[in-house]
Amino acid sequence: MSHHPFHDVAIVGIHNTEQARVLEGHDDRTISMQAALGAVADAGLRPRDIDGVVGPFGNDFVYQTRLGPAWRSLNALGIPALLEGAMAIASGMCTTVLFATGGAGAYTQRASTAPWTRPTNEFVGAYGMFTAAEFALMARRHMHVHGTTAEQMAHVAAVIRNNGHVHPDAVYRGRGPFTVEDVLASRMVADPFHLLECAMTSEGGAAVVLTRADRAADLPHPPVYVLGGGTDYYGPAYQFPPAWDLGGHRRRDLVAGYVGRRAGEEAFACAGLGPGDVDVCELYDPFSFEIIRQLEAFGFCGEGEGGDYVTSGAIEPGGRHPVTTDGGTMSFSHGGAAVQLLQRALRGVEQLRGDCESMQVDGAEVALCTGGGSGALFTDVLLLGKERP
Repeated sequence: MSHHPFHDVAIVGIHNTEQARVLEGHDDRTISMQAALGAVADAGLRPRDIDGVVGPFGNDFVYQTRLGPAWRSLNALGIPALLEGAMAIASGMCTTVLFATGGAGAYTQRASTAPWTRPTNEFVGAYGMFTAAEFALMARRHMHVHGTTAEQMAHVAAVIRNNGHVHPDAVYRGRGPFTVEDVLASRMVADPFHLLECAMTSEGGAAVVLTRADRAADLPHPPVYVLGGGTDYYGPAYQFPPAWDLGGHRRRDLVAGYVGRRAGEEAFACAGLGPGDVDVCELYDPFSFEIIRQLEAFGFCGEGEGGDYVTSGAIEPGGRHPVTTDGGTMSFSHGGAAVQLLQRALRGVEQLRGDCESMQVDGAEVALCTGGGSGALFTDVLLLGKERP
């Protein structure tokens, strides 16, 4: 009997709803329900096969499908929510968990202010501490210390946007191809970030179904297994100016600038793997520098070497570690906080099942998926694999 904590857990269903700048006729609840039903169908199950739900609208799903009683968690934060569902199955609290989330109608539901400036953030947003500026502070520190260049960051943005350019479901499909020069010619948003280095805003839904590994054998898709995961937090997101050197009390290298490093180490240790075993990196991409930072934090290259690593061809299609293969938040979708933080896991599952719509990595067996970033003071890490741990 394996002692791996998720030995008996498999991901068996996923679904993305339509993603668009605006989804007319939808709100958070309706698009979440659409995602939920799609993931259950993808798993080859019926709604009443679900006995555990995760997410802000889980109770709605339980009621509307009359599947109760069910185990339930309110967790809405992407990878941590998925890990919580896996733990619920592993501990025997339920057998089949649905995590569904969505974002739509954000400005019609709450038209007065943008979602990420309420309520506590309103006292800092007015003085220039908006999301791009927070992430820009971290990028500038890295540029100052290590000599990372604007061209290297623009290269990241061009690669990711070109991935989205060819993805049939991306909100910005067909907008490229982009060159480094195109990225640098776009208007400055928060130095050093140009417009094409920043995430977009859009709407959409996403969902995942997990179940016991023994049950997965009878379902239509090859199961994908949770090999490890973890989370790193340094404080509440978007309320305080981020500082690269925040933390470092346990180890000098565990600072906010490399948030996610500890979580990544724990995920790799749980799986008995290392960065060299990863075939595809579905990294969260709110801004171009985050890819460079994460590659250093997770040990794909040394500190200060991320700029050269990304321009070496390693992150491009066919490279050693292709990144963010659908175009990420820059090009595929940015459908609200919960959706964007789950999106990388969905793409990781598709890569391992071998059914990505575009940029399929041949023979992919291990995927690293992340959410969050240094400007937000948190990063979540998930390792997925084709083989049962």
